[in-house]
Parts: sequence; structure tokens; C-alpha cells
Amino acid sequence: MNRCDKLTELYDRLLDAYGPQHWWPAESAFEVIVGAVLTQNTSWKNVEKAIARLKATGNLDLDHIVALSQDDLAGLIRSSGFFNVKAKRLKNLCEWLQLQGGLDELAGWRTGKLRQSLLEINGIGPETADDILLYAFQRPVFVIDSYTRRLLGKLGLIQGTEDYETLRQMFESCLPPDHRLYNEYHALIVRHAKEK
Repeated sequence: MNRCDKLTELYDRLLDAYGPQHWWPAESAFEVIVGAVLTQNTSWKNVEKAIARLKATGNLDLDHIVALSQDDLAGLIRSSGFFNVKAKRLKNLCEWLQLQGGLDELAGWRTGKLRQSLLEINGIGPETADDILLYAFQRPVFVIDSYTRRLLGKLGLIQGTEDYETLRQMFESCLPPDHRLYNEYHALIVRHAKEK
């Protein structure tokens, strides 16, 4: 069985075991974007607390986040950990989003251009950019995270030294370019990692 067949079989087995995940947990594309930044190096429970605080104070909005001082934003997202760094990254991203004309304007950009532009924002790496592309913009970009690396290594599908782009291309060359499939596959990997 080749690597592509193994990746397809893995998806089928995960789906059989856990069922559809209906993921990313958010009420809007903008909330997905905020969550993608806040989830860096922390648990989702802590991110949920930070998002709830932003909502409760009426600040889960592009213009509000841009208008907040970095210190005020850091205080609101304290539960997400590394809050000073994340406040700076979130403000950088939101200022860029505002400068580009917002989410509706960016929705018309080609995926490659949008990905490259996101990666040029200070504090936005490949995983965060791809979270935003997949879950906020519904683009067929496969997200590689530590759970994915761990599972593929455990199954002997990778050596463990591959870089992010190599692993992303491995999935994208083996699977049809379908954002729903990529969304479900990544969500199933996360669910499996949390169960084990």
C-alpha cells in the first residue's frame, strides 16, 4: 500500500472511530481568525475563555481590536497564555486585515497570494496561516500541527524530520483539493490525539 492509500485509509478509520467533528468551533470567520492566533502554544479551553472575554466586553470585532491598546487587549486575552506576545500578533493581523479592506475583500484573493500575505505578518507562521485559510476562508489547504506529526510518526508514515511544507504537500498531493475533507481530516486527527 502506498503512502496516499495509507493516508486515505487513516482518514476512513478516524471517521469510523469518531464520526464527523463539525469543526472549527466558532460563530464567525473573524472568530476563527482570532482563535487561530490565540491557540498558539496553549489549550483550546484557555482560548475559549479569552474569546468569551472578548465577546462579553464587545471587543470580538475587527475595528474594536484595532482600536484597543495593546495592553488592554493583552488583559482581555490573558487566559490564552503568552498574552503580551499574542496581543501584539493579533493587533498586527487585525491592522493588516483592516488595511486590506476586511474579510469580504480578502475572500476574493487567490489562495497562494492570501497565504503568502498572511505569512508576511509578524507572528503568523504556516500553521496559523493555514488554520485561517482552511477554517475562515474555506480554502483547500491542509493544516499540519504537532498532533499530525505525532500520529504520522507513530504510524511510520514519516521519519519525523520533514518540514512543514513537505508534510502539507504530502497531504495535498494525496487527497482531492476539498476544504471540507481537509477540515474534517484535521479535526479528526486533533480528536484522536485528545482521546489517546
